Amino acid sequence: MLGLWGQRLPAAWVLLLLPFLPLLLLAAPAPHRASYKPVIVVHGLFDSSYSFRHLLEYINETHPGTVVTVLDLFDGRESLRPLWEQVQGFREAVVPIMAKAPQGVHLICYSQGGLVCRALLSVMDDHNVDSFISLSSPQMGQYGDTDYLKWLFPTSMRSNLYRICYSPWGQEFSICNYWHDPHHDDLYLNASSFLALING
Repeated sequence: MLGLWGQRLPAAWVLLLLPFLPLLLLAAPAPHRASYKPVIVVHGLFDSSYSFRHLLEYINETHPGTVVTVLDLFDGRESLRPLWEQVQGFREAVVPIMAKAPQGVHLICYSQGGLVCRALLSVMDDHNVDSFISLSSPQMGQYGDTDYLKWLFPTSMRSNLYRICYSPWGQEFSICNYWHDPHHDDLYLNASSFLALING
């Protein structure tokens, strides 16, 4: 193509255009290339970053070049720590990742992690999350027996767990931060230091 231009334009004109070539290249549309936004993954109760190795592999396989960060915070028993404490810890971890991604990030949060992420977004005015995906998260609270509840509270029944969860001591445990007993809404609204607040 330059050969054709050289034939049409005098050589002096070509030399005059050379200093402007970098500007022309910047103005020209870039060739289409797959550029994916970074993905941040937040695990759930009793999980760790290792639990999401298959998701990490899948994203890397289907969208090569995507930067995926599975945050390694509050793993295992540490995931029982109060949720506002976890929100602060995850906030400190995501700020530098977001700063390196001016086009935005995707946030994938599993189970209890979905509550952490939702609260995180509510307290971060300057976040750049493009997509927030909450997987199997108890966004309206939990009321029911699960394997981990039976492990944590083997002598407590679902109907009596509110006595523990709606106490100052109980609010020191993450699952009590989102325990929502529909038979004791007044206690839930007055005692829940986390879910009642983020649900307004």
